[in-house]
Amino acid sequence: MNVLLLGSGGREHALAWKIAQSPKLTKLFASPGNPGIAEHAEIVEIKDGDHRATIDFCLKNSIELVVVGPEAPLVDGLADNLRTMGFAVFGPDKEAAQLEGSKGFTKDLCAEAGIPTARYSRFTSAETAIPALQEFGLPVVIKADGLAAGKGVVIAETQKEAEAAIEGMFDGDFGTAGAEIVIEEFLTGEEASFFALVDGTTAIPFGSAQDHKRVGEGDTGPNTGGMGAYSPAPILYDGLRQRVMDEIITPTIETLAARGTPYSGILFAGLMLTAKGPELIEYNVRFGDPECQVLMMRLESDLLELMAATAEARLAEAQPPAMNPQSAMTVVMAAKGYPGTPEKGCAIIGIDQADATGAKIFQAGTAQKDGTLVAAGGRVLNVTATGDTLQAARDAAYKAVGEIDFADGFFRSDIGWRELERG
Repeated sequence: MNVLLLGSGGREHALAWKIAQSPKLTKLFASPGNPGIAEHAEIVEIKDGDHRATIDFCLKNSIELVVVGPEAPLVDGLADNLRTMGFAVFGPDKEAAQLEGSKGFTKDLCAEAGIPTARYSRFTSAETAIPALQEFGLPVVIKADGLAAGKGVVIAETQKEAEAAIEGMFDGDFGTAGAEIVIEEFLTGEEASFFALVDGTTAIPFGSAQDHKRVGEGDTGPNTGGMGAYSPAPILYDGLRQRVMDEIITPTIETLAARGTPYSGILFAGLMLTAKGPELIEYNVRFGDPECQVLMMRLESDLLELMAATAEARLAEAQPPAMNPQSAMTVVMAAKGYPGTPEKGCAIIGIDQADATGAKIFQAGTAQKDGTLVAAGGRVLNVTATGDTLQAARDAAYKAVGEIDFADGFFRSDIGWRELERG
């Protein structure tokens, strides 16, 4: 099977690494890729956002499956155009991708389907949004409606912070993503991530993880795209996972199917585990980053076969994903300045030595310059390891981190702290 993988981050490196292990794979192409992905795929240049060029490449290279890594092409309707031309795609069509493309869309769907989520209101101006704050109390959650690279969410502790967040969003802090906003009540509990494969009508659980969104130790500082993750998330025990399927995932796919816009791909539910049970914070329409990295480390099944079964609407006949019972942890090494403007160009030395410890180093924001690997983004490396316990996985991951020389890099030293404190 010839496969085209779209994307350039650590998530896509993990997907390329796993897809390349499939006996069903004939050839893997990737665009735009990165130096790590190039170890597993032929890197090709397809102009970002050019649907016609993507289709032409697929036609010329007999592509049988297109795997869309990031959310933006899905929200832009790339999957629709590829499917129209007869190509199998792992990822949802444009309308179903609004689950991530519009926070308001998802909240409205929750209201329609009776899915547990925080109370909310939608607004198109600061003049109407600010007076409504009194209905929610403090702290309060302010969200840009559209795609904001995981950064368009502010948890405001004071009225002043909430008003500043609202005004900033409407003033363009997150570009067009903030043209509309959602205000939500603040939910108390612990966050967890749940993943399911969906082929339009059938949904099967894929795995769980816990991410660390804040940039600083002890979950402090601004939100990022994610500073580390581990899998599985023990807090999502069997009974709770079944509730997530019954109360959140299944009503979502049934509602979309009834609308005539069925969902196909991986569905990533960001959850708050409250005293009342699991509630949906948000949906993502692709694998999480860095959650994907720990899931791929644990996956024992043929990823390509699972993706093909999803794209071809035959999940009901497929074997459920088999996960190694070990724990996996990934630690993000980011460039100084992230999540603001990262410093680029710093040399990265020691990847081979880190790999030699038994860890896997997934490359995210990297590039080759004069034969040297250098930082080229905010999140640069995902240092990932497994162990019989979460503590063992943590020790292995940080041992590998210690082998890497990245002078302008930084990382959190407390990934997994909540679960480790529980013992």
